[in-house]
Amino acid sequence: MSPRKVGEVVALVRARSVEDALIILAHTPRRAAKPVAKLIESARANAINNHSLKAEGLKIAAIRVTSGPRLKRYRPVSRGMAHPFQKRSSHVYVEVVGNQKTTAKPANDKKEGEK
Repeated sequence: MSPRKVGEVVALVRARSVEDALIILAHTPRRAAKPVAKLIESARANAINNHSLKAEGLKIAAIRVTSGPRLKRYRPVSRGMAHPFQKRSSHVYVEVVGNQKTTAKPANDKKEGEK
């Protein structure tokens, strides 16, 4: 999808909580809404599992769209001619912030009399 079309969907969820963003994208009638929702769900899963953040309270700190590679194609037209066009693609970057999970400190294995 072109970066302009994806950018309109991304602008709807910028600086919102992850839960709010997913609800908004579920009710957005644009083709770009589903891939953006999958991206935000993936970022949420990475934040929880890989970066030890709490699931509640996650917020989208930054989300941006840049243009990806363009595929140059031709479309046949009348009188045996062909008109060029480009199939545009886009890169979407998302950054999620939240609170760290509290980890329990390991119990001290030393006996009371030892130092």
